[in-house]
Amino acid sequence: MRIGDADVYSEVAGDGDPVLLLHGGFCSLESLRAQSDALTPDYRVYAFERPGHGRTADIEGDYGYGRMVADTVAYLDAAGCESAHVVGYSDGAIIGLLMALDHPARVRSVTAISGNLDPGAFRDSAGVVLDALPPSSGESRPDVERMHYERLSPDGPEHADVVLTKLFRLWRSEPHIDPADLARITAPVLVMSGDRDTIRPDHSLLIAASIPGAQLCVVPGTTHNLIAERPELISLLIRDFLREAG
Repeated sequence: MRIGDADVYSEVAGDGDPVLLLHGGFCSLESLRAQSDALTPDYRVYAFERPGHGRTADIEGDYGYGRMVADTVAYLDAAGCESAHVVGYSDGAIIGLLMALDHPARVRSVTAISGNLDPGAFRDSAGVVLDALPPSSGESRPDVERMHYERLSPDGPEHADVVLTKLFRLWRSEPHIDPADLARITAPVLVMSGDRDTIRPDHSLLIAASIPGAQLCVVPGTTHNLIAERPELISLLIRDFLREAG
């Protein structure tokens, strides 16, 4: 599918109310396969891989959440989807929150899994707060996602380090979302993270507490890779929230 100046890989499956899945940084749609499979029996699930991820070729220059949001809106336009329930993981959660702020008419609800408002939200495995820790640092996810990247990317396996370098620059510099601005979100929101997440639990609480009526779920015994560690539970929580959100 063509959006802007890029051809992106897209999947659309199922019937029912529309749900948009947004993957994390250095992830492909394979990372959300369990959630997609759980939703397609009752929802029409839209998903695409951003430039430099999965089956979509990379772009020149650095990444930015502003372009990611614009590409997501353009994808909905190209897919003929006026609005959707947004389920975003990591970078996808950030995009979902920004869409709810800047494009509220396109968002029916947001499930924000392991998202953050600023680069200061990260901590290492010992619980020490770090100023600019990439979400995947210190966990097994990058190796799994690298295998997916090397198998799927049209840019070839050697381009993975280029993508990671650009992502590290992004994660050290963005986003910068004022918690006070989140009060403008009117869509139902579920904030989710792992209790051993590299996103500090107090940061997830801050996000949820800043959004009127938002729900918070901290999944026990999980890290930033919670969607792979507890896929059935995560999918159940998403389905229950979507039923409530209507």
